[in-house]
Amino acid sequence: MISVLVVEDEEITAEANRVYVERVPGFEVAGVVRSGGEALRFLGRQPVDLILLDLYLPDMHGLDLCKAVRGAGILCDVIVITSARDLSIVRSAVSVGVAHYLLKPFTFTAFSDKLRHYARFRDSVDASGEASGQEEVDQALAALHGPPQPRLPKGMSPMTMAAILQVLTDTPGGASAYTVGVAIGVARVTARRYLEHLAESGIAQRVPQYGSVGRPELLYRLV
Repeated sequence: MISVLVVEDEEITAEANRVYVERVPGFEVAGVVRSGGEALRFLGRQPVDLILLDLYLPDMHGLDLCKAVRGAGILCDVIVITSARDLSIVRSAVSVGVAHYLLKPFTFTAFSDKLRHYARFRDSVDASGEASGQEEVDQALAALHGPPQPRLPKGMSPMTMAAILQVLTDTPGGASAYTVGVAIGVARVTARRYLEHLAESGIAQRVPQYGSVGRPELLYRLV
């Protein structure tokens, strides 16, 4: 289980974040604190894997808490959850090692996507030993941030594309247009149109799947 510390000064938001974390398989809430000072004291007693961090805390800025955590030699990752849209703050968050940046207000789907990508990243780097090469490093970082969102031609739905990308993310070996269509509730011809767009955009690749007889089935998988 991935242990999570929620750092949020607003009681209702803190409780919502706690409930959301508990709904994502593989995650558990280790604690909920309302200030930077409380967070540092908690981490001094009990290590966690991940901090869900609001930036506007009553006693310090969230990024200053990140610096204090790093300075204390505490090893954990951080996902910022904030209403701060200033790109200079986003840049500063990246510079202190923030793994993800989620803007308020958000849906549970957006929240859980961030946690699932983080979990895949952890799975890809928790093994002992060295990376076999650049491709393995690239795959680990891609797992953290998810596949890029393609520019869609007229007539394609961002929601449908997001659903198809999620199916391909969950099926690393590749999926056929029929399988994708069944998974998200669209016709095979519709799924193929989106999958072909992903292939033409360089985001997915076509993989022939050869059976015992007949023409090979075409699978699509993320690059």
